[in-house]
Amino acid sequence: MRHIYLSLLFLLSLAANAQGPRVLIVTAHPDDETMFPVTIFKITHELKGSADLALITDASGGYNGLVASSYYGVNLVDSATGRKHLPLIRKKELMASGEVLGVGNFFFLDQLDDYYNRDEKPYLQGKNWDIAYVEKKLDNILANGNYDFIFCLVPHDGQHAHHKTASISAIRAAQRFKGAKKPIVLGGQSQNKDYSFQFAGLSGYPETNILKSAPVFEFDRSHSFGEDKKHSYMIVADWVKASHKSQSGDMNQAMHRGDLEVFWYFGINGEDGVAKTKALFDAVNSSGYSRSK
Repeated sequence: MRHIYLSLLFLLSLAANAQGPRVLIVTAHPDDETMFPVTIFKITHELKGSADLALITDASGGYNGLVASSYYGVNLVDSATGRKHLPLIRKKELMASGEVLGVGNFFFLDQLDDYYNRDEKPYLQGKNWDIAYVEKKLDNILANGNYDFIFCLVPHDGQHAHHKTASISAIRAAQRFKGAKKPIVLGGQSQNKDYSFQFAGLSGYPETNILKSAPVFEFDRSHSFGEDKKHSYMIVADWVKASHKSQSGDMNQAMHRGDLEVFWYFGINGEDGVAKTKALFDAVNSSGYSRSK
């Protein structure tokens, strides 16, 4: 009963203030936001909220644009050519994605997108990235943003080192934050409905541990509605993925896949933020073209 009451209060506050939740997305690469685009879209378009995005790398990596090479007229599978052209191309693609998502501000931290690996230590230790600069920038963004939530990727062991570093940096920035309203950090990714993936935290980084008593929050973007049930929010995810033309290989495999957007609640948020997060996802799930309509 208390949960329903808090959800109603959350929805009423949106209506009264004409201002929904403020979200900061922290990712390593353009296209990382394709893991949870519909949740962001619904916050900005249906809950009268807002979203900003902090991109950690310079976007100079990602050489899988075989078809995109024809589109852009440069060889995007060649690393030397890619490093010259991809930073501008991929940032423009991210901003096109952000237009769909309703992203208001972009913050580019321009750390080197060097190569794929899973060892986050050289980045967090400041050997591969200027991590002190990253921390300072994130601190400034949080100080000025008045955010309710931070979305990042789930920093599990199998993730790219850049993903893990970006997410850990976001969590640590929230820990350092001294303002009155500390943002709640959630780790998200897309999953199919029959997923078996579980996450409790990344070994060696206790700040990534989830709160065991908190639920895993989900939005089903594949739910069909409307005329002949031919509509679903999967189209929003596809619009966002289609923005990233330079990544034509990866995006081709990702199109119209991943039924759910799933979020884990980190323990650093404490028990107090669980009700607010439940209220957010109740609102996300009941807004727009929901199951109840």
